[in-house]
Amino acid sequence: MSLFGTSTGFGAGGFGAATTDTHNPMKDVEVTSPPDDSISCLAFSPPAMPGNFLIGGSWANDVRCWEVQDNGQTVPKAQQMHTGPVLDVCWSEDGSKVFTASCDKTAKMWDLNSNQAIQIAQHDAPIRTVHWIKAPNYNCIMTGSWDKTLKFWDTRSPNPMMSLQLPERCYCADVVYPMAVVASAERGLIVYQLENQPSEFRRIDSPLKHQVTGFTYQHRCIAIFKDKQNKPAGFALGSIEGRVAIHYINPPNPAKDNFTFKCHRSNGTNTTTPQDIYAVNAISFHPVHGTLATVGSDGRFSFWDKDARTKLKTSEQLDQPITACSFNNNGNIFAYASSYDWSKGHEYYNPQKKNYIFLRNATEELKPRNKK
Repeated sequence: MSLFGTSTGFGAGGFGAATTDTHNPMKDVEVTSPPDDSISCLAFSPPAMPGNFLIGGSWANDVRCWEVQDNGQTVPKAQQMHTGPVLDVCWSEDGSKVFTASCDKTAKMWDLNSNQAIQIAQHDAPIRTVHWIKAPNYNCIMTGSWDKTLKFWDTRSPNPMMSLQLPERCYCADVVYPMAVVASAERGLIVYQLENQPSEFRRIDSPLKHQVTGFTYQHRCIAIFKDKQNKPAGFALGSIEGRVAIHYINPPNPAKDNFTFKCHRSNGTNTTTPQDIYAVNAISFHPVHGTLATVGSDGRFSFWDKDARTKLKTSEQLDQPITACSFNNNGNIFAYASSYDWSKGHEYYNPQKKNYIFLRNATEELKPRNKK
């Protein structure tokens, strides 16, 4: 029986532990041999690659690869090390290479066939983001660093093809050709166009400015979404203040089309009692439906339909934050990582607590709401 097919009740019992167990309240499939420290990033293999492979990077300085079989079994396949925490991972479009970015100020290219990893990028500070760019006339790796630069690398050369200055440290980025977007410290937000060669397209005032106080909270995660023609149309930007902005690059009606919504907060809309407000740690768009998932420091994931401006589902609360998430290439599987994100400081860190990666069937729950 195919666990990730459209007909199964995947995640609806039988998997995970008893109902009293708070580490896996959604009864989702646990990935075997998860990392030994907080999980920073997850990425599924691209459509060109047969099967499903999941890459995860962690603060234990390692990056791991699992095969996800149709029956839900996960098989650890390989592992590589950096000399500092791994903050981001991505795949080449053919699935033969994985790129990893680390606090050791390097990015590496991991050839999965030979299981060899070589350094392909260098910065003067930790590298926060890594993305593969496949353009008609060039291929390259884009790295964003806390040294306040965005660099583009031909993997065969030790020097960057191009280096662009950022206003501040790079906090998050995304690429959907021909568009890239980078969010930095001090609420910087820059869109790049990648045709012919990368260049700055537009600087944007943060759409997450608080309407009353005028204060903008730190940018935490960003994801580009596509239009009906499969072209990049805008992005979702998440902050540490339980809020997401949906921002179109060229909307017909900016005041109406761009909006923000609150998420990852305690006690819902009951504003009489003080709200606990949590960081949005990651955002991922469903590759088929265009709906999105957010995960937060509150230990919940939520699914949203941005076009209908409605929430599709919120999970039960896990006993630790959710730090990363990813959909596989056909949108059948939603992976999410449960580990401490240091949002409450060192006194809440428990080294005895295990880290987990869970897999959930995403075929039904992310279908958009029917338009009335």
